[in-house]
Formats: sequence, structure tokens, C-alpha cells
Amino acid sequence: MNRFAMCAFILCAGVNSICQSELGTVPEGMVLIHGGTFMMGSNDNRNSIKFPSHQVTLNSFYMDIHEVTNGEYYEFCMATGHRLPEFWGMDIYRSGPGFPDHPVVGVSQFDAGQYADWAGKRLPTEAEWEYAARGGLEFIDFPFGEKADHSRARYNDPGADKGPVAAGSYEPNGYGLYDMSGNAWEWVADWFGPGYYSESPVDNPKGPLIGTFRVFRGGGWHSGAGCISVHHRNALPQYWVDFAGGFRCVKD
Repeated sequence: MNRFAMCAFILCAGVNSICQSELGTVPEGMVLIHGGTFMMGSNDNRNSIKFPSHQVTLNSFYMDIHEVTNGEYYEFCMATGHRLPEFWGMDIYRSGPGFPDHPVVGVSQFDAGQYADWAGKRLPTEAEWEYAARGGLEFIDFPFGEKADHSRARYNDPGADKGPVAAGSYEPNGYGLYDMSGNAWEWVADWFGPGYYSESPVDNPKGPLIGTFRVFRGGGWHSGAGCISVHHRNALPQYWVDFAGGFRCVKD
């Protein structure tokens, strides 16, 4: 059992022991996120796209413990003939076969969705992503508290090399999830709507029905501190690829 699977087992056997009896065995490499109600977004009206804070209730779901890695994505490409990531083979971005445990980057939201389908999973909704990123903490800016911290997340560090670090290099959040802040941006399923928070349904919101951009969450290795907060929102075209753009999956 690898260390990520071991973490999932420990979490399931402890805080989330209900998962074995009620929902079956947790898939390898994932954790059970129990459904619940939380306050999504921020009341900082200086940034209107994450305003206002609003109540959201979600069903339970499983989520990947870590961002999809180069090794996992390469297996998908070999099995399906899907194209390799945009920056494959570029060591500066830790992209390629020499970095199997680093998060895959240079994939579009469309690519991420194709991988998720192949793996029998799906991309998280934006609400699921933020709920999971908070790790059970309310009224906080980061998965580990109120302040950005280079010892807790991989983000813009002038003294460090460029590129992401291996998945799981920092401590997980309260739900046992690694790198919900920094390392690689994470695509989610939702179309982006700048005013969506003002009209979002309470139960299991899935974003606008149509849009021009897809939502990008969590910040990456090159991002500033503000971009790695749990409520920061970014959006890019569905087929855009970024040298810090990756994803993780969920499962019903």
C-alpha cells in the first residue's frame, strides 16, 4: 500500500469510519468527504467574483488525495492515445516521465475531463472543491489557517526553483487532502459566472448552464499568496493549457 492509500485507510478507519459500513470501501487514493453545509465564498467585496459568502449544502463524495500525477496521466495517454501534456519533457515544469510523482501540468479542462471519464470519476464542482479545500474549517483563508505559509504550501517563493514539487510534499488538510493550496491549479467542472454567487442554489450547485470560461482553483507553484486561498476564483477557456495547470478528480 503506498503512502497515499495508507493515508486514506487511516482516515477511513478513524474520523470517517462510517464510510466502510454505509458507503462501501473507499476507492484507493481517495478519501470520503462527508456531505454538509458550509459558507462558500468571501464577504470581501473588493473582489466581486467571490462575493458574497453564501450557504451551500453538499452530498457526500470521494476525492483524490492528491493532484493527478504525471505517472497517472501518462498511463491514461498510453491507454487511450490521448495527446501528452503541452509541456511534456520540460524539466523546468517537472513535466515528463522523469517526474512520475509530480502533478501533471499543461492540461486543459477538456483534457482533465477526458482523464476523469477514463478513470471512472469526474471533475469536482466548484462548491465541492472549496468545501474540500477548507478541510472542515470555517471562516479561514487557507486550508491550514489564516496566513499563507511557504512551509505549508508550494507557491511563489523567490528563493526556490521553478516548478511544482512532488504530490504530498506538505502536510494534508483536515480531510487528508494534499496541495489544495498551491503546487498546481486545479480545473473544476463549472462554467464561470462572475455574479453566480448571488444566485447560486443552496443544494449541490453546479455553476451556470453555459459560459465562456471554466473555473480554475487553488493557485499554483508560481502564484502569489492571494491566489492560493480557499475562496480565490480564476477562470480560463476550456482548452487553455497552463504551465501550472492540473486537476484532481472526485467520485459519487
